[in-house]
Amino acid sequence: MDLTPLLDALDAVSGVIWGPFLLIPLLVGTGIYLTVRLGGLQFRKLGAGLRLGLLKRKDDGAEGDISQFQALTTALAATVGTGNIVGVATAIGIGGPGALFWMWVTGLVGMALKYSEAYLAVRFRTTDDAGEKSGGPQFYLQKGIRGPLGKVLALAFAIFAVVACFGIGNMTQGNSIASNVEHTWSIPTWVTGAVLTVMTLVVLVGGIKSIGRVTAGFVPIMIVFYVLGGLYILLANLGALPAALAQIFTDAFTGTAAAGGFAGSVLIIAVQMGVARGLFSNESGLGSAAIAAAAARTTHPVRQGLVSMTQTFIDTLIVVSITGLTIIVTGVWDDVDAATGEQISAALMTGEAFTNGLPGEWGHWIVTIGLVMFAYSTILGWSYYGERNVERLFGRRLVMPFRVLFALVVFIGCTTELDLVWKFSDIANGLMALPNLIGLIILSGLVARETRHYLRHDPDLEATREEIEAFMADEPGWADWKAGDEIGTSRIDLQAVRDERR
Repeated sequence: MDLTPLLDALDAVSGVIWGPFLLIPLLVGTGIYLTVRLGGLQFRKLGAGLRLGLLKRKDDGAEGDISQFQALTTALAATVGTGNIVGVATAIGIGGPGALFWMWVTGLVGMALKYSEAYLAVRFRTTDDAGEKSGGPQFYLQKGIRGPLGKVLALAFAIFAVVACFGIGNMTQGNSIASNVEHTWSIPTWVTGAVLTVMTLVVLVGGIKSIGRVTAGFVPIMIVFYVLGGLYILLANLGALPAALAQIFTDAFTGTAAAGGFAGSVLIIAVQMGVARGLFSNESGLGSAAIAAAAARTTHPVRQGLVSMTQTFIDTLIVVSITGLTIIVTGVWDDVDAATGEQISAALMTGEAFTNGLPGEWGHWIVTIGLVMFAYSTILGWSYYGERNVERLFGRRLVMPFRVLFALVVFIGCTTELDLVWKFSDIANGLMALPNLIGLIILSGLVARETRHYLRHDPDLEATREEIEAFMADEPGWADWKAGDEIGTSRIDLQAVRDERR
């Protein structure tokens, strides 16, 4: 069957959604708007968020399923994936070194987006029939925005999230793992698929607590492992680093042509690729990571919002930077493949940079192992995102069947060509972001107002649970948040409940 017409049609749809006139200006514009409304919160409170998430790691005595650190690592597990390796290479390969600058911009304004969506996810979270926390855009869009608009936005997000979780969060990740393992160690894709399916099923059966334990031990190791390899390359090429940085900032506003017969990229392509791949990497504005934030044991939504905000910093300002800078300082970004006379493909670009920058076969191995770890962790994180939206749409009874199905689909991803899935997933990701970004704009006043109140009383995030109860007692919304701890509230239309209270 010739899929070319369908692929061309999906390309056209994706071009509109991810083009310069829809999602990109909405994403950047919303990030800037929230940055202003929150008074540059991501710059003022980054240190406090890192300290709470990485050092303190938990709020004693708080409600929730997993610690703040586990919520952070679950979100990192889902976002630090192939986008940090292949996605960065794609952005630079098409948009030139300047695309990395726009990925940084996306990360910086994205921190305000990530804070806001995580805040709202905790603020409006509910508890399902099994006593597990449920939250994210599929709840806060409906509960925070009155009338049919909120319900439509929430429903749209939930549907697109379920579709996207099988694509970008499952099959594409499994395919990346299987193809790289086969290329590096000649292991058949079906063997990799079988192993991944079993490993995924074992973890998923235990739910978010099992995922949280695995990611808490797994994610820090994989990030440190990859970052150290990249830092070695940057130190070995220290003399080329100033010129690389200068080229990034210059090309961000002029555009640059890549070698190897590439037609050339202009400014708009650098911006488009940087922002699109930046969102693909850190998922700020997508609303997905907010689902993990809602499960955290936290004494106030502001605290988890600041912890979740650091995920974008780690993903984009650290991991993405390492990948991008190694590609640029080693000169791989505009190298020509000797066999084809064309530019090196994005799939091989990062591996080539690490191979050239590290002795022996270490570089190639680090990229392959890093990609396997990143992609597998993404599968675990997105499985949770999918199940929470399945629970929102169909109820708790379908959660376990979804987990089994999700694990089985990993095998399909490992053993199938996925051009159609990649394109469809790209569209689903964009469609997830649209209702969430609209909702963030509408709810920005609530986020800003309640954030200011909390930080006036606890600027350093050191208040005890009792102190927080005291200064929040008379605040609008405090009782509503507490009501979400009641088992079964995920089945209740809390908008109607709130209207009845009035």
